[in-house]
Amino acid sequence: MSVFVCNNCQTEISGHGIKCIECPDIDLCLQCFSLGAEVGNHKRDHTYNISTGPIIGAFNCEVPWTLAEETMLLDAVEQYGFGNWEDVANHVESKSPEQSEYHYNLYYIRGNVGKVTFSSDPTPKVTDHTCPDGPLSPSISTPISPIELSIQEQHALGYMPLRDDFEREHDNEAETLVSSLMINYDDDDLDIAVKLAQVERYRLRLKERDRRKQFAREHGLITSAAQAAATAAAALPGAKLAKLPTIKSPQVKKEKEKDKEKKLSKEDKEFQDKMKSFAQCHSCKEHEDFLESHQKERELKNRIKDLFHCRKNGITKLEEVEKFEEERLKREKKKESKLKKLGSISQGKRLLMASKNVVEEEKLDILIDESGSKDDEDFIETKEMSKCPGYDLLSGRERKLCNTIGMTPANYMTVKTCIVKDYLHRRNGYPVKIRYPSGMDKTHRRRIMSFLADNGWIGLT
Repeated sequence: MSVFVCNNCQTEISGHGIKCIECPDIDLCLQCFSLGAEVGNHKRDHTYNISTGPIIGAFNCEVPWTLAEETMLLDAVEQYGFGNWEDVANHVESKSPEQSEYHYNLYYIRGNVGKVTFSSDPTPKVTDHTCPDGPLSPSISTPISPIELSIQEQHALGYMPLRDDFEREHDNEAETLVSSLMINYDDDDLDIAVKLAQVERYRLRLKERDRRKQFAREHGLITSAAQAAATAAAALPGAKLAKLPTIKSPQVKKEKEKDKEKKLSKEDKEFQDKMKSFAQCHSCKEHEDFLESHQKERELKNRIKDLFHCRKNGITKLEEVEKFEEERLKREKKKESKLKKLGSISQGKRLLMASKNVVEEEKLDILIDESGSKDDEDFIETKEMSKCPGYDLLSGRERKLCNTIGMTPANYMTVKTCIVKDYLHRRNGYPVKIRYPSGMDKTHRRRIMSFLADNGWIGLT
């Protein structure tokens, strides 16, 4: 390792120094350079470079690499990939692509680092996890004789005879089972078993797809479908055969089934979806008859249920059913209209209406009296009020009062407690003013006070 000595003060340069470009043998330390030292032909205005002194590298090589350059080399190979030496050299900046490639291969691939990192064992053989009957796809090893079809018929069917494939196969989404599968280094035995089970499911679905193709070929279904497509194309002049739906295509099936599905209820659709697996055991007509029979059975059961309901309500003649239904609908509409009216009026509207009718509402004893009135007969307890906490603790007249002024039972109990306690304090001689919740309407206060006074909770003052 070479040692640099300052030509002016003759001391060893450690760290950074100055090297003259015009005078190749002149090296100066930073202190002498800052003082403007001139030695021999060297002048202070000569151009210069800053040298770092002796380079300490990670490897003992002819052209030393600094530790920073080694780090940048490794980062560049990781970022740009092995083999992109131009990008690696641009990242290192101080080395050429050839130097970067030579240095990396020499010390990181074939050197001691490479021997420890890369194992010398050959790559293990890939194990075939498919079934013992043959390869993964059952149709790969089975030679087929192509079906003779014209170009127009092939386009109409979406069928490729030489490959024996359709543009849209049966179970067309089967490949999604294995499309995202990959073997990871941290997979345990359970993960491997699950992935193998997915591959097995994919193989079985491919086998079913091939079985259906063979059945269609053996029974001439592909040829008959092609002839039907050609006939339909001839009947529609100017139509594009490539876009023409055929009898066996899923487009035609969807168009035929749309009209039926519009008339079917949700339960019928779900039942038909469940029964699709049994369609292979029936002919087309038998399967349709089976679905129609089930629909009739369900309709009869619903009719019997309705008749039992009528019998339960004392109806024994069909002539009385229509009248019963009319009366029932009227009652339901009446209940719905009353509930809508009670629910639509918000508490703000109630307060506004109450403030406008202060004079009429001061006479609470007329509205709430023991003898009762027409309002009591038409009173309907809302579902919202009955679900409020504390509703069971109120009497019948208190419930009517809360429903009339739109106050929850809990708020009413609080106001009632404060008024009764303040009244008792005043009776005992304490100068107490009756307290009310802030923001409480004056009309509601008068109603509650009149109600408590009429029922003996407090005395009139």
